[in-house]
Amino acid sequence: MDFALNLERAEQDFITALTRQERWAQQQLYEQHYGRMMGVCMRYAGSRDEALDLLHEGFIKVFQNIAKYKPGTSLPAWIRTIVVNTCIDYYRKTVRRRTEDLTEARYVAHDVPDVLSNLTEREILDAVQELSPAYRAVFNLYVVEGYSHKEIADALDITESTSRSNLVKARIKLQEFFANRRMEFEIRTDGANSPLD
Repeated sequence: MDFALNLERAEQDFITALTRQERWAQQQLYEQHYGRMMGVCMRYAGSRDEALDLLHEGFIKVFQNIAKYKPGTSLPAWIRTIVVNTCIDYYRKTVRRRTEDLTEARYVAHDVPDVLSNLTEREILDAVQELSPAYRAVFNLYVVEGYSHKEIADALDITESTSRSNLVKARIKLQEFFANRRMEFEIRTDGANSPLD
């Protein structure tokens, strides 16, 4: 019981230091959550530099709003929410919305059900970053963050049908990307194993 009280007290002291904008506390929070939050930003950004900008903007918002954090709740989840919302705000500011008719989207069957297990995290991230900002935002919010199409539509100021359409099209693009990569790999492998004339 004393251990739990000491942890609560330590968290409260840390939050108080953050509220007072003490640099050591800000640096500790940043360093502790940098990796995970950078991963979130990388999924939404088109490049590492863009992701770093989003990360820094997200942490600025965290530091500005730390007084709104409710001790006893999950601090990492609270930070992640702010970072995801920062990415959504960035999307809203920089991407022109195109309403794409759901009837244009076609159903995608899974040709290779185990394709993701054969890919590295870097290859998957590279593929997601190849998506257009509209497709990337919807894909991340739906697949990674678990938003519903209604929530995505509200967050991105698009219709639910556009959200669904963009998700289907993102999946198509990802499948094409991975199919091309698989073909490139097979060609390189075949070329390496074939005898020279």
